[in-house]
Amino acid sequence: MEANARWVALTAVAPVAWGANYFVTHEFLPAGSPLYGAALRALPAGLVLLALCRWRRPHGAWWWRSAVLGSLNVSVFFVLVYVASQLLPTSVAATVMAVSPLTMTLIAWPLVSEQPRTAHLSGAVVGLAGVCLMLLTGAEGVSVPGVLASAAAMLVSSFGHILTKRWSAHADVLASTAWQLTAGGLFLLPVAAVVEGPPPALSTPALVAFGYVSLAATALAFTAWFTGLRHLPAGTVGLIGLLNPVTGVLLGTTVAREALTGQQLCGLVLVLAGVVLGRPTRAGRRGTGRTPAQPGSHPRPARDPSPSRSRPR
Repeated sequence: MEANARWVALTAVAPVAWGANYFVTHEFLPAGSPLYGAALRALPAGLVLLALCRWRRPHGAWWWRSAVLGSLNVSVFFVLVYVASQLLPTSVAATVMAVSPLTMTLIAWPLVSEQPRTAHLSGAVVGLAGVCLMLLTGAEGVSVPGVLASAAAMLVSSFGHILTKRWSAHADVLASTAWQLTAGGLFLLPVAAVVEGPPPALSTPALVAFGYVSLAATALAFTAWFTGLRHLPAGTVGLIGLLNPVTGVLLGTTVAREALTGQQLCGLVLVLAGVVLGRPTRAGRRGTGRTPAQPGSHPRPARDPSPSRSRPR
């Protein structure tokens, strides 16, 4: 249980950083440049992680896996999050993403053979009820395109994260994360140049904000998140992700001075209750983080240090 608590604490770094990312993007980053915004978030983070893992190159299947995961987890996801952050209040943008625990739990069933546990489903339902209370307040000015962008980001990231869990069972987390971010950033740069023209001029606050978004909310957060996906059930990791909207709502109300109604406060309590309901147990830990081998493959006694040498799927 102590080991589980450590993995939960490490994984929680990611949703807290992502919840703050909505506020930083909304307040400090240039509007109207989601492609450049996503590229400047991903590419520096990927290069920093590559330097930390000594520029270990992918080989074999990990070339196309990095491209696929980089497209889902980085290129498409970051652009949608940037759009949602610009169009929605911080609290609303973060809250929509809280539907991901239920989505991740259901996607993990066919992809990584993790049958949904009652605790995960109960926690997801309770958390979803809290999300509805926080979101459906009848407040004016909620952008429908912004909500759709946030919902699409939730679906894309849920699928991409479970796919990462399926493929990365024996890969080095740091290296595989680095190549996802690098690939996603490289995909975005030429598209941004064609669609948005020259890069936007950045003020000093915007540069500092990009530093936070790239290093804390991306390099650190994704490394922590993918580490959690390796060691914890996907349903548990998804529920820890509910700290994303909690952070977004708290920052929106305390820093951005967005109004927090009694209904939203009750929703916040339900979201936290959902996280507690889905916490990992000793029985639930058994067998998680493993991926069944294909016929003819041989189990490895130790984790392979290279993302390129994970067993084929």
